[in-house]
Amino acid sequence: MRDKKDNATFDLPGFGPAEPLAPEPKVPPPPRPRRAALKQEQMELLAPTDASGLPVWQRDEQLDVTGLPVWQRDDGRH
Repeated sequence: MRDKKDNATFDLPGFGPAEPLAPEPKVPPPPRPRRAALKQEQMELLAPTDASGLPVWQRDEQLDVTGLPVWQRDDGRH
């Protein structure tokens, strides 16, 4: 662990700051090849939609208004 007052450190001979290297000339990167743009097409939706784009709600006799299945008795009792 290092002390807060580290006065005992000294520079070793021959380990001075390195001489600055000659700066390399900056070469701009080669231009990237352009990608061909894919043509977009409008897909048809599977279910009819309303003005907001949501599917049109349709009443199903097997489901109640919350979307849960309707339970029916087979024995005729209530």
